[in-house]
Amino acid sequence: MNVAMSLCRLAALTSFILLAIALHAPKSQAADPAWPQVRQVDAQPLLLQVQRLSEALDFIGRPLDGETQQALAALRNESDDAIVVAKVQQLLDPHCITAISIDDGKLTTSRPGLPVPVTNGGWTNHLVKVCNAMGVRSHLTVTSPNARPLPHSPPEKVASRWLGLSMYDGRPMQPDLSGLELEYRIIQCYSARIGDLSATLTFSADLSQTDDSQAIRKWRFSEGADGWNAMNQCKITTGGEQLTVKSFGDDPFFGTAVQADEGEFQVRIRAQSDKEGILQLFWWTKDKPQADGRRRVNVPITSTANTTYEINIKVAGELAGLRIDPNIKPATLVVDWIDLIRMDATIDKSQSVELDFESKPAIPVKLSIQDKPGLPVVAAFEIRDSYGRSYPEQTKRLAPDLFFQSQVYRTDGQTISLPPGAYTVKCWRGPHSLPQVKQIVVKDQPVDADFAITRWIDPTELGWWSGDHHIHAAGCLHYVNPTEGILPKQMLLQTMGEDMNIGCCLTWGPCFDYQKQFFTGSVDDVSQYPYLIRYDVEVSGFGSHQSGHLNLLRLNEQIYPGGDSKHHWPTLGLNTLRWAKRQGAVCGPAHSANGLNNYIGRLGDYQDGPKGLPHFNLPRMDGIGACEYVVDITHEVEGPDGKPVPAVDFISTMDTSRVDELNMWYHTLNCGYRVRASGETDFPCISGQRVGMGRVYVKVPGKLTFEDWILGIREGRSYISDGTGHLMDFEASLDGGKSYLPVGGDNSEIASDAGLTMNCRAKCAVRLAPDRNGNSPQAEVELIVNGLPVETKIIPGDGSRHDLQFETKIDSSSWVALRTFPNAHTNPFFVEIGDKPIRPSQASVQWMQACTEQCWNVKQRTYAANEMQDARQAYQHARETYQAMLDEFNTAGE
Repeated sequence: MNVAMSLCRLAALTSFILLAIALHAPKSQAADPAWPQVRQVDAQPLLLQVQRLSEALDFIGRPLDGETQQALAALRNESDDAIVVAKVQQLLDPHCITAISIDDGKLTTSRPGLPVPVTNGGWTNHLVKVCNAMGVRSHLTVTSPNARPLPHSPPEKVASRWLGLSMYDGRPMQPDLSGLELEYRIIQCYSARIGDLSATLTFSADLSQTDDSQAIRKWRFSEGADGWNAMNQCKITTGGEQLTVKSFGDDPFFGTAVQADEGEFQVRIRAQSDKEGILQLFWWTKDKPQADGRRRVNVPITSTANTTYEINIKVAGELAGLRIDPNIKPATLVVDWIDLIRMDATIDKSQSVELDFESKPAIPVKLSIQDKPGLPVVAAFEIRDSYGRSYPEQTKRLAPDLFFQSQVYRTDGQTISLPPGAYTVKCWRGPHSLPQVKQIVVKDQPVDADFAITRWIDPTELGWWSGDHHIHAAGCLHYVNPTEGILPKQMLLQTMGEDMNIGCCLTWGPCFDYQKQFFTGSVDDVSQYPYLIRYDVEVSGFGSHQSGHLNLLRLNEQIYPGGDSKHHWPTLGLNTLRWAKRQGAVCGPAHSANGLNNYIGRLGDYQDGPKGLPHFNLPRMDGIGACEYVVDITHEVEGPDGKPVPAVDFISTMDTSRVDELNMWYHTLNCGYRVRASGETDFPCISGQRVGMGRVYVKVPGKLTFEDWILGIREGRSYISDGTGHLMDFEASLDGGKSYLPVGGDNSEIASDAGLTMNCRAKCAVRLAPDRNGNSPQAEVELIVNGLPVETKIIPGDGSRHDLQFETKIDSSSWVALRTFPNAHTNPFFVEIGDKPIRPSQASVQWMQACTEQCWNVKQRTYAANEMQDARQAYQHARETYQAMLDEFNTAGE
């Protein structure tokens, strides 16, 4: 017998054991004299519903025991409907935790006599009996104050929110009640505590039999897409009573027209995604017929089995349409059904029942992690059962476990408690490691699980230390209750688990006054070498944020003079930068392409470069990225020693549109500015998946310190990456390879009286996902001069390291870098020939000039009256600077 077969049989055995606990409950309903009995139902549709129920229990891995299944199967040969009805109730009622009676316009519940058995840290499956004398065909829902999420919970409510609760309405069950006088539904219960517990469960159903029911629209896909259409970067197909949405690109969405008066609604979506991420629901109205960010709800989407997503929206005006963005990346979403329900209607009926529960303890699983000797060891663990459910249950997580992540982070030797069952455990430590997947079977005794970290690359061996200059401990996906975000030690756990050496934890608008206590102006004391975190500031949600968010790193003072919080800061970004740079801060815009990737037109008839870089689309400049940036880079401000320094040190990359981030940077470099690129994630705002999805790798001589690392960003001894591409030790030689200057050395400045031949070399590795046949694709490594590739090397995308060499002739002042698009990019060398400034492209200067005008048109309203004169002067200085550059071209052409 092979290992896979053994695991499958053992998993089936453990499922059977759990079933014996959950579905062999005593016949406790007999203790309630009001427990309802149904006398008459047509046997054929009843047995069909029971068959669906049995198939659903099989599907979720909790089948009925063999004896019950045999007895139910035997009823197919019984001709007396009354006997069938009585026998079905005799067999299934013992597994019910409550019975619901729907009659005479009312919904009533009955209570069982004994506690409901559940297991701490795990799900158990039970039945709900529905006696439906009215023949209602609406959706049966269940809620409980005890089942509300722990994230965002008031502190005093944490202890009572121990329950997880869900009606299983996925295939092969039907989403709505069948209308039969008798049927059974599946309810799933999760316990986050141990011992004798109690909970209030409230069951609700729309009892209306008229067109005035709660349901505005129910989309079922038995006969096509039922009005849903692919709108952008996706394709819709139907089959098997399902709608399949295949997405491509980073902005896929599909939608439908719908009509309803204004009010409060709930959109219920039963679906399964093959990738986790963010599902976005947009809506529009008759008077405002376009979806926008003000009418949007974001919901974390898992890559587990079918999940019901319930999204509440409040619509002002007549509702005219819905749009679903299934994921902000290529993925596949399979939709079983979608309901649009009016929540402010008064026609639904509900009834509560008080239930007692007996929650038994789970089994400890000890996690042993082997990594490099002497290195503090933390790893990520994604734990799923056979149904794809994540453990611990995400709605019952509080820090250090984050509810919006599928994984949890554990140090070597820690334990995690799991109920008996079979699990798939995926372990990794950042993008440099090869994920390890193990099958674990938990019985009734503690389990030891051993994992070893294997890296396909380790940049630290060559002195390259990775960091993310933009992560948050509060706001966005973080909760504000029971605590205002999370603590430094919990942020450190995230960075260590992703093998990221530096985490710049930025305090911003949400929870500012709570999180500001962690700023010290130095590395936080919780740091464990070589993993360091430091608190600084993102100007976001206050001050100059509307003209573009700013990352202010290496601050000595956290709060702008004149107050002790965030409400008095300047509205002009340049004024903020003046204050920060006087401290010696390292500064740059956040999420740069926000506001750059929607266009109002093009500049002339200039041809875009390969891969769209550079391009000449003119951005709206209506976002919170590198907008005022086009003005700020033209300014020098006072540094700590009173001498002028550039107002901007870097541009952020790797977390928004790669093309538009790099396009802004390329045009900046083509104007001669020495702005460097740095990598960020904006965790957990742009992504809550993990920290370090965008990184900057900095060469640090000797022992890692934050000071050397952050100054390495300013000096350009760094490369940016998503972790899959590495361009290490980028060096340049002017003497035919006899001696080399490393990038960042001498600030990457190279001067020559005349044209020269430049030899470059680097250690390069790229690891890409295999294609459908399991083959690793190839990767291009390009030498970039003034934004355009001049030489390309092809290497396998299997993670192997290659020493590459390039040669190019430089005839005029230029910048030179390496890239493997879209995964990694070095910072450039700056080569000045004959003391001439780097001005390779008149079109780039014209583009920056046009962006300045567009930015003023959009952003001038965001500046306070007392700063308007400063703003006018700042923009005028930028206009004059770009015009002076254009005059250089005109003079050279005479």
